[in-house]
Amino acid sequence: MANSTLFVSEISSNHSSDLERCKNLIAASHDVGCNAVKFQLFKVNELFAPEILSQSKRHRDRAAWELPVSFLPHLMQFCHDLELQFACTPFYMKAVEELEPFVDFFKVSSYEMIWDDLIIECARTGKDIVISTGMATMDEIKNAVEKFRSNSDAELTLLHTISGYPTPAHEANLMAIDTLRKAFECNVGLSDHSVSPGVIYRAIHRWGASMVEFHLDLDASGAEYENGHCWLPYEIKPIIQNINSGNRADGNGKKMPMPIEKEERLWRADPSDGLRPLKRLRASFDG
Repeated sequence: MANSTLFVSEISSNHSSDLERCKNLIAASHDVGCNAVKFQLFKVNELFAPEILSQSKRHRDRAAWELPVSFLPHLMQFCHDLELQFACTPFYMKAVEELEPFVDFFKVSSYEMIWDDLIIECARTGKDIVISTGMATMDEIKNAVEKFRSNSDAELTLLHTISGYPTPAHEANLMAIDTLRKAFECNVGLSDHSVSPGVIYRAIHRWGASMVEFHLDLDASGAEYENGHCWLPYEIKPIIQNINSGNRADGNGKKMPMPIEKEERLWRADPSDGLRPLKRLRASFDG
């Protein structure tokens, strides 16, 4: 199992294309204990086919969710000032070039995982990559892994995820984390859409998730919050704190008295008469 887990807040489209809100979301990510923050870089006209856009106002309206490219240097700097990694998902080919100077790692979404050219373009930058595997078969994942590894020696992390929003806990299929780790011999984590504390605890403590990505909103007003798969800061913060506290509890494995036990050792039963404390403490004891 993982000794520590990298927590990544997925801002998704909850930023409202507002730089100040972006920074507030980054600050909230730092406050709840994240290690990295991830955004998405897409253009609706390069995300959906024209046949869809011509018929669906709902999809056309997602243009309001786009992240301005001009924000990238500001987001990177704000993340780094808070000692957070800055990551982003490219959804069109030129986005890789636009992101390369700024991101610490790339993230490929489940929906683009079967787009070989995008994975290869990310790989050729030499930066680490995280690939979500929602909806995918093992053959599809194998192909994505091979495309990346044949073009890069950088670190690969796969995220098990269920592309259902929100995901019922009984469909989380967390055992697949172990399946992916054994099959591809890389770091494997979870991209959460369940908003279930139990799912996150189980993914880490039973299946050793090396990374947990979760969707974060600031105040329940973000564009994606109503879908039911986003956490609010006050909900996720105690979970991350509890997990980090538990990780620090592992110690070094040596069975020996700990500093906090020093005084209590004197209060053990003396072997000569079975009474507490040890006789050397009795002699100096002063109520």
